[in-house]
Amino acid sequence: MRESVRLRVSAYAVATVGERILLTQLSSTSPVFEPGLWHLPGGGIDAGEQPYEALVRELREETGLEVLEARLVDSRSYAAHRLGVSWHLVGLFYRVVLKPGSPAVVKADDSTSAVAWMPMAGLESPMLSPAAVDGLALVTNSPS
Repeated sequence: MRESVRLRVSAYAVATVGERILLTQLSSTSPVFEPGLWHLPGGGIDAGEQPYEALVRELREETGLEVLEARLVDSRSYAAHRLGVSWHLVGLFYRVVLKPGSPAVVKADDSTSAVAWMPMAGLESPMLSPAAVDGLALVTNSPS
């Protein structure tokens, strides 16, 4: 019998201030990537929801911050297996400008356990989700 694969489309924020990038730490309830990894703020697009709406909602839930500007800059796909479920994840990456404020996890029972502005220079792949690795590459390998 062939294993079924679940599809998930997610919107992710790539937000930077100076040499820091905004990341969230995944909790034990993370459905796709391993807990403890640092990940881009964002998440699954709900049925009937537009990608930009999901981006704004997820940022508010995971960081308490609000979007001033967002520009779709890339898309990637990933395969993952977690908690007995195989996933095909499509990530839409938005370069965002945020309203000034201090990040804090708003929805505490969700898949995010922490949020922080992390120095880009010290980040290493083993501590990052695949999407965070790609988000970091978007800002460190381009002039924007």
